[in-house]
Amino acid sequence: MRRSRLLLVAASCALISACTYKPSFINEYKIDIQQGNVLTQEMVAQLKPGQTRDQVRFLLGTPMVADIFHQQRWDYVYRYQNGQTGKVESRKFTVFFDNEGRLARVDGDIAEGDSSDLNPPLNKSRLVDLGSLSPEQAGKALPPREPPSYYRRFMDMLGF
Repeated sequence: MRRSRLLLVAASCALISACTYKPSFINEYKIDIQQGNVLTQEMVAQLKPGQTRDQVRFLLGTPMVADIFHQQRWDYVYRYQNGQTGKVESRKFTVFFDNEGRLARVDGDIAEGDSSDLNPPLNKSRLVDLGSLSPEQAGKALPPREPPSYYRRFMDMLGF
Protein backbone atom coordinates (compact mmCIF):
# COMPACT_ATOMS: atom_id res chain seq x y z
CA MET A 1 0.00 0.00 0.00
CA ARG A 2 2.75 2.39 0.95
CA ARG A 3 4.73 1.47 -2.13
CA SER A 4 1.75 2.17 -4.43
CA ARG A 5 1.28 5.64 -2.89
CA LEU A 6 4.95 6.40 -3.36
CA LEU A 7 4.72 5.20 -6.95
CA LEU A 8 1.59 7.36 -7.50
CA VAL A 9 3.32 10.47 -6.09
CA ALA A 10 6.42 9.82 -8.22
CA ALA A 11 4.30 9.39 -11.35
CA SER A 12 2.33 12.57 -10.57
CA CYS A 13 5.54 14.55 -10.11
CA ALA A 14 6.89 13.20 -13.40
CA LEU A 15 3.72 14.16 -15.25
CA ILE A 16 3.60 17.65 -13.76
CA SER A 17 7.26 18.32 -14.55
CA ALA A 18 6.69 17.10 -18.10
CA CYS A 19 4.28 19.99 -18.63
CA THR A 20 7.02 22.53 -17.99
CA TYR A 21 9.60 20.93 -20.29
CA LYS A 22 9.82 22.24 -23.84
CA PRO A 23 11.98 20.32 -26.31
CA SER A 24 14.57 22.43 -28.11
CA PHE A 25 13.17 21.63 -31.56
CA ILE A 26 9.84 23.31 -30.73
CA ASN A 27 10.01 27.05 -31.37
CA GLU A 28 6.91 29.02 -30.59
CA TYR A 29 6.01 31.97 -32.76
CA LYS A 30 6.58 35.36 -31.15
CA ILE A 31 5.11 38.44 -32.75
CA ASP A 32 6.89 41.70 -33.37
CA ILE A 33 5.80 44.34 -30.86
CA GLN A 34 5.61 47.93 -32.04
CA GLN A 35 4.54 50.61 -29.59
CA GLY A 36 4.40 54.37 -29.68
CA ASN A 37 4.68 56.98 -32.38
CA VAL A 38 6.47 56.10 -35.59
CA LEU A 39 8.34 59.20 -36.71
CA THR A 40 10.23 59.35 -39.96
CA GLN A 41 12.90 61.79 -40.97
CA GLU A 42 10.54 63.29 -43.55
CA MET A 43 8.01 64.10 -40.81
CA VAL A 44 10.64 65.73 -38.61
CA ALA A 45 12.08 67.69 -41.55
CA GLN A 46 8.72 69.48 -41.98
CA LEU A 47 8.92 71.03 -38.50
CA LYS A 48 9.80 74.72 -38.43
CA PRO A 49 10.25 77.06 -35.48
CA GLY A 50 7.14 79.09 -34.76
CA GLN A 51 4.59 76.43 -35.72
CA THR A 52 1.54 76.10 -33.50
CA ARG A 53 0.68 73.04 -31.42
CA ASP A 54 -2.02 72.06 -33.92
CA GLN A 55 0.44 72.20 -36.80
CA VAL A 56 2.92 70.02 -34.91
CA ARG A 57 0.16 67.58 -33.98
CA PHE A 58 -0.88 67.43 -37.66
CA LEU A 59 2.69 66.63 -38.76
CA LEU A 60 3.76 64.22 -36.01
CA GLY A 61 0.49 62.97 -34.56
CA THR A 62 -0.69 63.03 -30.97
CA PRO A 63 2.25 62.68 -28.55
CA MET A 64 2.61 59.47 -26.59
CA VAL A 65 3.47 61.29 -23.38
CA ALA A 66 1.89 64.62 -22.41
CA ASP A 67 3.22 65.53 -18.97
CA ILE A 68 1.02 67.78 -16.83
CA PHE A 69 4.10 69.15 -15.05
CA HIS A 70 5.81 70.10 -18.31
CA GLN A 71 3.00 71.43 -20.50
CA GLN A 72 5.44 73.09 -22.87
CA ARG A 73 6.96 69.72 -23.79
CA TRP A 74 5.67 66.79 -25.84
CA ASP A 75 7.45 63.44 -25.87
CA TYR A 76 7.16 61.03 -28.77
CA VAL A 77 8.35 57.59 -27.71
CA TYR A 78 8.78 54.57 -29.99
CA ARG A 79 9.73 51.00 -29.09
CA TYR A 80 10.06 48.00 -31.39
CA GLN A 81 10.87 44.48 -30.22
CA ASN A 82 11.65 41.86 -32.82
CA GLY A 83 9.79 38.68 -31.90
CA GLN A 84 12.32 36.24 -33.30
CA THR A 85 15.58 37.82 -32.20
CA GLY A 86 14.35 39.71 -29.15
CA LYS A 87 16.30 42.79 -30.24
CA VAL A 88 14.77 46.01 -28.90
CA GLU A 89 14.95 49.31 -30.75
CA SER A 90 13.76 52.42 -28.98
CA ARG A 91 13.64 56.08 -29.96
CA LYS A 92 12.66 59.25 -28.17
CA PHE A 93 11.84 62.59 -29.73
CA THR A 94 10.90 65.69 -27.74
CA VAL A 95 9.21 68.87 -28.96
CA PHE A 96 9.47 72.05 -26.86
CA PHE A 97 7.08 75.01 -27.10
CA ASP A 98 7.46 78.57 -25.85
CA ASN A 99 4.97 80.36 -23.58
CA GLU A 100 2.80 81.36 -26.55
CA GLY A 101 2.40 77.73 -27.70
CA ARG A 102 4.78 78.05 -30.65
CA LEU A 103 7.46 75.50 -31.54
CA ALA A 104 10.74 76.57 -29.96
CA ARG A 105 13.08 73.61 -30.44
CA VAL A 106 13.22 69.86 -30.86
CA ASP A 107 15.47 67.20 -29.39
CA GLY A 108 15.78 63.48 -29.88
CA ASP A 109 17.50 60.58 -31.49
CA ILE A 110 15.80 60.37 -34.86
CA ALA A 111 18.52 59.23 -37.22
CA GLU A 112 18.96 61.26 -40.35
CA GLY A 113 18.19 59.45 -43.53
CA ASP A 114 20.94 58.48 -45.94
CA SER A 115 20.58 57.68 -49.60
CA SER A 116 22.44 54.39 -49.04
CA ASP A 117 19.68 53.32 -46.63
CA LEU A 118 17.09 53.51 -49.38
CA ASN A 119 16.49 50.37 -51.38
CA PRO A 120 15.28 50.75 -54.95
CA PRO A 121 12.03 48.92 -55.64
CA LEU A 122 12.49 45.52 -57.15
CA ASN A 123 10.89 44.85 -60.50
CA LYS A 124 8.80 41.77 -59.85
CA SER A 125 7.00 41.71 -63.16
CA ARG A 126 8.16 39.65 -66.08
CA LEU A 127 7.04 39.09 -69.62
CA VAL A 128 5.50 35.69 -70.20
CA ASP A 129 4.93 34.39 -73.69
CA LEU A 130 1.56 32.63 -73.66
CA GLY A 131 2.16 30.94 -76.96
CA SER A 132 2.42 33.38 -79.80
CA LEU A 133 1.88 31.66 -83.10
CA SER A 134 4.19 31.75 -86.04
CA PRO A 135 2.61 32.61 -89.43
CA GLU A 136 2.60 28.97 -90.59
CA GLN A 137 0.98 27.79 -87.34
CA ALA A 138 -1.63 30.53 -87.53
CA GLY A 139 -2.85 29.16 -90.87
CA LYS A 140 -3.48 25.65 -89.51
CA ALA A 141 -6.88 24.71 -88.21
CA LEU A 142 -7.21 24.04 -84.50
CA PRO A 143 -7.78 20.45 -83.40
CA PRO A 144 -11.35 19.61 -82.38
CA ARG A 145 -12.23 20.31 -78.80
CA GLU A 146 -12.46 17.31 -76.51
CA PRO A 147 -15.83 16.74 -74.89
CA PRO A 148 -15.86 17.38 -71.14
CA SER A 149 -15.45 14.42 -68.85
CA TYR A 150 -18.25 12.96 -66.76
CA TYR A 151 -16.82 14.61 -63.64
CA ARG A 152 -16.58 18.02 -65.38
CA ARG A 153 -20.17 17.76 -66.62
CA PHE A 154 -21.34 16.85 -63.11
CA MET A 155 -19.46 19.82 -61.59
CA ASP A 156 -20.87 22.14 -64.28
CA MET A 157 -24.35 20.89 -63.45
CA LEU A 158 -23.78 21.78 -59.79
CA GLY A 159 -22.46 25.19 -60.78
CA PHE A 160 -18.80 24.75 -59.92
